[in-house]
Amino acid sequence: MDLETRHLRQLLTQANELPEVLLLKQTTASTNDDVREIALSGVKTVLVCSETQTQGRGQHQREWVSPIGNIYLSTLLETRTPLDGRLALEIALNILQMPTLKNLPALQIKWPNDLYSPQGKWGGILVEPISPHQAIVGIGINLFPIPKENVTQQATSVMQLGLQFPNRIQIIAEMYLAIQQAGQWFDHGCYNLAARFNHYAAFMDQQVYFEQIQNSIEGIFKGISDDGALNLLTAQGLVNVYQGRLRLAKA
Repeated sequence: MDLETRHLRQLLTQANELPEVLLLKQTTASTNDDVREIALSGVKTVLVCSETQTQGRGQHQREWVSPIGNIYLSTLLETRTPLDGRLALEIALNILQMPTLKNLPALQIKWPNDLYSPQGKWGGILVEPISPHQAIVGIGINLFPIPKENVTQQATSVMQLGLQFPNRIQIIAEMYLAIQQAGQWFDHGCYNLAARFNHYAAFMDQQVYFEQIQNSIEGIFKGISDDGALNLLTAQGLVNVYQGRLRLAKA
């Protein structure tokens, strides 16, 4: 067992959250796919992390660019409550409360699953249900600046946001614990979700486009409701939407 794996096992053991399977890889196709394969064997708790991915993906099968050195992590989460879109919001909120990150300025969440800041996106969350009460949770975090040729949108990293010496193993441990904590919030009904989320919501009270499969809606982003719906103030009034992609309208 290498030193990093031993250190991570020690941190999670101290927190009484050591998974049955824990793998740190240098490269893999997709950590979500790794977890899916392990889950088929009947394992209930698993954590897979890689320094790079060759076939990383985000929402709607979009490519997730995975340059070496950042964190690409996936785990299995079981819930008593049937899964819905609020889980990704709870995961994002709990990541922002991680000890390593919570004092960084201006951390935000872009509905429904982007870890964001005024400087751009620094991470993302992918929840892939495999049953009504079980999901693979994948998270990508930019520890270091992303080469400009690798990004198609405004992006940043936790180092650029002020974390001078990111401790990779410490952050992985904190992320795994944050995901478990998010599952508990979800199982307890996502208490006061709207107020907690809207405190960190990117684009609040700004003109946005909401892109759906068939059309797009323009309006003022007014945060979310407790059921996780996005609230958009349009010329026709307040609209609640549950699926789609939020974009800031160009000035």
